[in-house]
Amino acid sequence: MVKIRFQRSRRSRVKDLLTAFGVVAGFVFACGALLAYATPARAERVKDLVTFAGVRDNPLIGYGLVVGLDGTGDQTTQAPFTTQTLANMLANLGISINNTSSSSGSSQTLNNMQLKNVAAVIVTATLPPFARPGETIDITVSSLANAKSIRGGTLLLTPLKGADGQVYALAQGNVAVGGAGASANGSRVQVNQLAAGRIAAGATVERAVPSPVSQPGGMLQMEVNDMDYDTTQRIVSAVNNMFGAGTAQAVDGRTIQVHGPADPPSQVGFIAQIQNLDVRPAQPAAKVILNARTGSIVMNQMVTLESCAVAHGNLSVVVNTQTAVSQPGAFSNGQTVAARQSQIQLKQDNGALKLVTAGANLAEVVKALNALGATPADLMSILQAMKAAGALRADLEII
Repeated sequence: MVKIRFQRSRRSRVKDLLTAFGVVAGFVFACGALLAYATPARAERVKDLVTFAGVRDNPLIGYGLVVGLDGTGDQTTQAPFTTQTLANMLANLGISINNTSSSSGSSQTLNNMQLKNVAAVIVTATLPPFARPGETIDITVSSLANAKSIRGGTLLLTPLKGADGQVYALAQGNVAVGGAGASANGSRVQVNQLAAGRIAAGATVERAVPSPVSQPGGMLQMEVNDMDYDTTQRIVSAVNNMFGAGTAQAVDGRTIQVHGPADPPSQVGFIAQIQNLDVRPAQPAAKVILNARTGSIVMNQMVTLESCAVAHGNLSVVVNTQTAVSQPGAFSNGQTVAARQSQIQLKQDNGALKLVTAGANLAEVVKALNALGATPADLMSILQAMKAAGALRADLEII
């Protein structure tokens, strides 16, 4: 058997090594690109960051009556406006109940009406932008007086007015209440709230509210939800990169003017493209929120701490009251006397001076504050003192 061995030249071996290196480098680059693609950037849509001027909701309010209740309506002696409203409504329907003479010759007034199936209510709704006459909106019905429940009632025709006093919708329908209750012999069981309910599609829009989105020449105005110069500039850059330089211009830290098309059909597509742009908002300012009512403390990830020493002692007052009874001797004709004796102790725990190390991120800040072992109420005072000493790098906001 003859073995034939092929020997390649040195140039061929170098060429093969370069080819293999290129394959490996391409594979590494592809893996890096896949990892970068798999890790989503913390970007948000412009839709979630801004609102367009002129596109807004409008609150509506109305006063009406709910009838058909099962004896759970208003007590008319304590809520006279319920009977007055009912009398006005019946008068509009051609029925008069005021000053009608009874068989005994005395006059019957509204105070004699004992209605248990009627309740006065306030009706509220939100008129969305671009709502047209004939559309329906949801409404909320809330008891105004002392009705026990409006469950199962029917709202009579109620006009809903805006801030200008104009009627924009008419409400009517059956009230849906998400609660339940029962009472017997002075005992009562109730689940959820029975004095308020909703009516889905319970109001019909009768008047449209003008929503001027664009100014003359197709000028649009966007308002950033949270005022931040950096975020505003990033939105301007994203719009200009998409539609060309000069399309968007920042007026201040919150307002952005955009040059859009003049015709409304083209504006819809133009605004839709702007809203779908991805923008990475700027880091918020370091802030700590203190809720004085509940003792809650919330801080964002930008909060940092400098090294400081903290000593916080608790002061407690203990009052112990005991009743001492003085019993007279036998056959002394004395009386038993009871005297109350109180002992007051003032105690102050020793507050050791503890070192709080500097924290560079939120996890280290929380770990440093937990090392103090203070309650949330004490921690609120400690954070305020840290802020005054310059050790807390954040703004304190008390709500």
